[in-house]
Amino acid sequence: MRKILFLAALVLAAYSVDAQNLSGRDIIKKVKDNPDGDTRYAKMNLVLEKANGSKRERKVESWAMDIGKDTKTMMTFTYPGDVKGTGFLTWNYDEIGKDDDKWLYMPALKKTRRISGSSSKTDYFMGTDFTYDDMGDRNLDEDTHKFLRKEKCGGFDCYVVESVPKDKREIYSKKISWIRKDCFMTVKVEFYDKLGKLHRVLNVQDIKQVQGFWTRGKMEMQNVQTKHKTIITFSDMKYNLKIGSDMFNVAKMEKGI
Repeated sequence: MRKILFLAALVLAAYSVDAQNLSGRDIIKKVKDNPDGDTRYAKMNLVLEKANGSKRERKVESWAMDIGKDTKTMMTFTYPGDVKGTGFLTWNYDEIGKDDDKWLYMPALKKTRRISGSSSKTDYFMGTDFTYDDMGDRNLDEDTHKFLRKEKCGGFDCYVVESVPKDKREIYSKKISWIRKDCFMTVKVEFYDKLGKLHRVLNVQDIKQVQGFWTRGKMEMQNVQTKHKTIITFSDMKYNLKIGSDMFNVAKMEKGI
């Protein structure tokens, strides 16, 4: 029995050393590699809150599908009436240096606008505090990652990692992420502007498992410089739905889901 306990202690010690030796890139890779199914669906409730406390509400349905390392996403606004039918389509490419394809359909104008690579990095999505690029995913090596420390955040033991973008077109100079050690889900991100001042803060709450996949239940992004914030609450999350890649095109977006 003493020998078994000794071997168990060695295994735990080896695991502990391995965890301590994770680089910043290793940690971010584990975040990116978190399983999330081949397809995804969710309803999203968006609340846009100004510094004076006034609020606007938006409701959105979102579908996503992985095609190899790339991802296609379709979002459709369902409420209120002045934005109902607005669609946002993204073809997100994992290849470094290849700009994602993004289109925004505005039903009132019966017009589809293509979002350029440069404007997607600086323009905000539909009055929220998320840029168009924030709505997608990034290749692991588009940033240089540095492990900073370990500390608690939101009551959880976390790794803290600094990520500096290699593309100088980005709206931020760096971001610092707090990542839970138990499930490698991000719980907080600080974005710093080009002058190195804190610009935006993202907080993620209500992380739980849905169909065996770790899932965010709520996100709040606040622009600390303007005091404007966006709160997104997710519901009816589903994974591995039977949907085809033919739904992720401009014609389908303009027609409506």
